[in-house]
Amino acid sequence: RAVAMSVSHSSRLNKLVREQYMRLPQDGRVQVTYVWIDGSGEGVRCKSRTLDKEAKSIEDVPEWNFDGSSTAQAEGSNSDMFLVPVCMFRDPFCLDPNKLVLCEVLKYNRKPAETNLRHTCKKVMDLVKDSHPWFGMEQEYTLLGINGHPYGWPDNGFPGPQGPYYCGVGADKVYGRDIVESHYKACLYAGVKICGTNAEVMPSQWEFQVGPCEGIEMGDHLWMARFILHRVCEDFGVVATLDPKPMTGNWNGAGCHTNYSTEEMRREGGLKHIEAAIEKLSKRHDYHICVYDPRGGRDNSRRLTGHHETSNIFEFSAGVANRGASIRIPRQVGQDGCGYFEDRRPAANCDPYAVTEAIMRTTVLNETGVETKDYAGH
Repeated sequence: RAVAMSVSHSSRLNKLVREQYMRLPQDGRVQVTYVWIDGSGEGVRCKSRTLDKEAKSIEDVPEWNFDGSSTAQAEGSNSDMFLVPVCMFRDPFCLDPNKLVLCEVLKYNRKPAETNLRHTCKKVMDLVKDSHPWFGMEQEYTLLGINGHPYGWPDNGFPGPQGPYYCGVGADKVYGRDIVESHYKACLYAGVKICGTNAEVMPSQWEFQVGPCEGIEMGDHLWMARFILHRVCEDFGVVATLDPKPMTGNWNGAGCHTNYSTEEMRREGGLKHIEAAIEKLSKRHDYHICVYDPRGGRDNSRRLTGHHETSNIFEFSAGVANRGASIRIPRQVGQDGCGYFEDRRPAANCDPYAVTEAIMRTTVLNETGVETKDYAGH
């Protein structure tokens, strides 16, 4: 009974009845679900509309609008916000030919909403496109019951200490694999560049990886992967949280480690370019910490303690194969003399647009200090 009570009521509706309706033909018309980031900078929202025929490209999907006063993005007296389609995916929930469409949010005056961090990221990525930046982001998350307690944990206590859970197998070591595997398949179907998954160090904590993605594609694909995760969890009646430290005490937090390289880093002799980029990052630590979670570093301060495979939030460090450093150079990269490096500082609830933009500003555009340059004239 305790386990049953930890899932939502709607997950217990008869799914076979739903399937009867999902099999009905659509008579040539297509359902398009618009997805956007809300005023929290962390939550995603969606709504759907019918198009008369299948959209073959993003240009075939019309702009739309929504009530920004209900998403903490506008006031009631002037609440209409624009949804501008930017990236289209197949819909793994309603199936072909239906679509999921990621959108940017613009205000009534066509200026980007405060939590539309894609807008400036796209400008920066266009500026640095000749360096061909590749990213891969490792999204950690924790499954919670509808009661807010980690899914599968004892109701009035804790599981055994960390150790057997990371990449674990067995009913006493992993909780919620059905969700993880369903999410993986749904992302593959949608066209999201998901490249792997594993159980994490804390029980009920998991990770999936997206990439390699070039430029703006990184943020687009990670946000859609997050939307699909929340939507899959809804079907199973549990909650996925991206909180960077969902459980206080001797438990690992949740990050979004960001792997990064430019074309010159990937070429023979690229290690010197990797080291040069890390040197630039070392001089701008405070700026990066400020943009690596939605609260200017306050969320990460709960996670980056120098314990539980993290660096200390107040210190910058780098090392080969060192999971306690701000920046890790994989051992293979050290041996090959080229490749990529991993920034371990971004929090699980970071905005990937903000993270990838900040890395490019520092390592390619050579910005310094805490202020950012406006490249509007470019």
